Amino acid sequence: AFMLLANNIILIGFHVLTGAKVLNTLSDHSLCTVIFSVITTLIGIVMSLPRTLNHVSFMSMFSAFCMGIAILLFLIFAGIENAPLYGYGGDYPSLGEVRTYAFPQKGTDWVACMNAVLNITFLWVPQILFPTFISEMEKPQDFPKALAVLAAISTFLFIVPPSIGFRYLGQYSTAPAFGSLGDTAYKKGSFAFVIVPTLVIGVIYANVTAKFIYFRILGTSHHAHSNTAVGWGLWGAVMVFIWAVAFIFAEVVPSMGDFLSLLGAAFDSFFGFIFFAVAYWQLYKGRLFNGVGRSVMTVIHIFVMFCGLFLLGPGLYAAVKAIIADYSSGTKPAFSCANVAI
Repeated sequence: AFMLLANNIILIGFHVLTGAKVLNTLSDHSLCTVIFSVITTLIGIVMSLPRTLNHVSFMSMFSAFCMGIAILLFLIFAGIENAPLYGYGGDYPSLGEVRTYAFPQKGTDWVACMNAVLNITFLWVPQILFPTFISEMEKPQDFPKALAVLAAISTFLFIVPPSIGFRYLGQYSTAPAFGSLGDTAYKKGSFAFVIVPTLVIGVIYANVTAKFIYFRILGTSHHAHSNTAVGWGLWGAVMVFIWAVAFIFAEVVPSMGDFLSLLGAAFDSFFGFIFFAVAYWQLYKGRLFNGVGRSVMTVIHIFVMFCGLFLLGPGLYAAVKAIIADYSSGTKPAFSCANVAI
């Protein structure tokens, strides 16, 4: 229960930070970054007030459309611009002409490599939300179909667009990659669409998190499912609390990459790997090696368990080291007005 709440609230904080980045970028840092974070938080609270996921499903369709436009524009702009803007190592062309490579460049340390793995791992572990989604489906038996579609689309979106973007940005790639676009109009034009999925995804996680707390407080009380002052008052209070804590995380953790690494190591190691290995053992204990097929699946789940433990141990160490390094290298302090535009 603690891991569920911590993962979701920190992830909402990540989206508060992303919202502040978008607003900073579009407005040329016209306000203090903390103010932009507060604006994102307040919008998130208002959008999260409805108690069912029904409205979220429609918002998600619009969100997916906007993210698709953002990705498409980014790929077009990356392809037609003369040169990228900058990379972590310097401005173009200080790092040479754009080039792609299959392995980390010389001088890349283990912490950087591990954090890259954790950032990727984060994208592939949405399972923490599935039980709530299933419970509110009109036909829960259709969930495997939805999951299959999700897996197919995710595989394409997490591999093809980044590969194309890397082809045109190479060593100048940043996170998010929109920041590497050389033309300011291109950067703003594509990044602007990200504000919609940023808010909607935060709302989805807030809804799931609030339900977890809400139903454990009210239990079987009629307030849990009725339009009463007690029910709505508690729901609103829980939602404000969740977004307020998320806002604090958004101000304390210094960068988007650090956010993802911390989430990947501390929580996704369990929800994406260890949990399934333990669940497999619970389902088939006593007959783990009955037949060739079952034996192969057992070996696979042992490997999955070791992957989870590796991300939890060395991975968490790397995530913490990255946060320490960012703070020591002049990253904006907590609750700072510093510009975080990409």
